[in-house]
Amino acid sequence: MDSRVVGSPASARTGLRHRIRWVFALHVVVVAAISVMGFYQLVPVLVVVAVVILATVLAWLVVRQEWRSVRRLAQLVEHWDGDQPYLTSLRLDRLSMLTNADVAALAHGLHGFAARIADYTQRERNFTRDASHELRSPLTVIKMSVDMLGDEQGLSDFGVRSVRRIRRAGLEMEALVEALLVLAREPDALGADERFTVNDVLLRQLDSARELVSGCPIELRFEESTRFALSGSARGFSALCWQLIRNACQQTDEGQVLVQVTPGMVSVSSVTDASTANAAGLYHASSVSRHGFELAIAQRISDRFAWPLELEVLDDRNSVARIRFSDPLPPDAAPRQLAQL
Repeated sequence: MDSRVVGSPASARTGLRHRIRWVFALHVVVVAAISVMGFYQLVPVLVVVAVVILATVLAWLVVRQEWRSVRRLAQLVEHWDGDQPYLTSLRLDRLSMLTNADVAALAHGLHGFAARIADYTQRERNFTRDASHELRSPLTVIKMSVDMLGDEQGLSDFGVRSVRRIRRAGLEMEALVEALLVLAREPDALGADERFTVNDVLLRQLDSARELVSGCPIELRFEESTRFALSGSARGFSALCWQLIRNACQQTDEGQVLVQVTPGMVSVSSVTDASTANAAGLYHASSVSRHGFELAIAQRISDRFAWPLELEVLDDRNSVARIRFSDPLPPDAAPRQLAQL
């Protein structure tokens, strides 16, 4: 920050409150003295009124002058563009060289705060750029290599299971990177004003999740009693639903994961039949407590986009997660190109 604002020898030595206190103290003394003189008829009444008015006007002018630097600082902050990577947009050098000590302290603290915001913004941009490229590129290579390896003839059963586990781990890693990028980026960078159809996004996530449960006794079901669209980030909603579906799959040793779309709500349920679970020896009293990293990320995404997330344990085997939306839109509100993303 400009040295003329902080630490300048020309800066006032006393604070704003201290000087305003002296102004009002002198005003009270003058008014009291002239009032006493008027009471004992030492001066005419018109003189008393004139002195009181003059003292009040002078006090107001002094306070107004003192407050000018505060107002100037407020104007600079009002027009400050926090998205700028540099602090020049704050323009603290426009403050007067005679600004009082309190305003100088405020400007100094504001400069430090703005510097931290600028550093954070730059780190966020570097992280999202590097993570988007440096993590997605090797994941793409892994997926292509696994697909090629899966097409090889003569793989043993162990090799087939290994390929399936690698494909599943790559899919989970790709979804995790996408969720972390959603949380790291600014809402404006995620297309927070776009419109998308909820049902289409869920169908795409279920297609990906079927690879996740491949070879497992878990059935993915999708039920929709209605169709509606949302205004927000399609990528954020997609990441949120993926985390809920993945958590439900991990909760279910054998059974169903049911995704339902009802008016203004999306629910993801893990449904395990009691007889099937007991017969297979899969009953665990604490199975529904296996809430892992997925729900922590899902909760952060729901808080980020103001989509309330409710988690409910129905019994020892079944649980449901609900996302409620206060302002759903008709399905035709989503542009066709966004609906196909």
